[in-house]
Amino acid sequence: MAFPQQRPRRLRRTERLRSLVRETSLSPGHLIYPLFVVPGAKKRTEIGSLPGCFHLSVDEAAREAREVESLGIAGVILFGLPAHKDPVGSEGYTDDGVVPEAVRAIRAACRDLLVMTDVCLCEYTSHGHCGVVEGEDVLTLHDAAVSV
Repeated sequence: MAFPQQRPRRLRRTERLRSLVRETSLSPGHLIYPLFVVPGAKKRTEIGSLPGCFHLSVDEAAREAREVESLGIAGVILFGLPAHKDPVGSEGYTDDGVVPEAVRAIRAACRDLLVMTDVCLCEYTSHGHCGVVEGEDVLTLHDAAVSV
């Protein structure tokens, strides 16, 4: 028989196969929520250029992460704003930096929420470059991991 009369249904036989070939769907479980973390406590300041987004202290970021998790959102990505900038971006990779502190606080509040971090140093360096700049050479930092 020609195709219009006989339609192979091998890709629709089971729910698992149907889920593999169906159209794209979007749900909260596919989303990542940005959090902008700043030093201090009990801080929640709206970001003028991003209405509805806030600079949050670590305690507020943990509270926000609990709400994000309760909504079924898959995870958060943390962007840190340091108290001080220097040529090597040291607050971006120190254990007591704002992002490592936020990772630990969020992990204590939300065991299943995916927590990601922005590892670019541009916000932490006094010169605004993504890496450490010394003269003509650009160096990269390795092993700047957070222990949780």
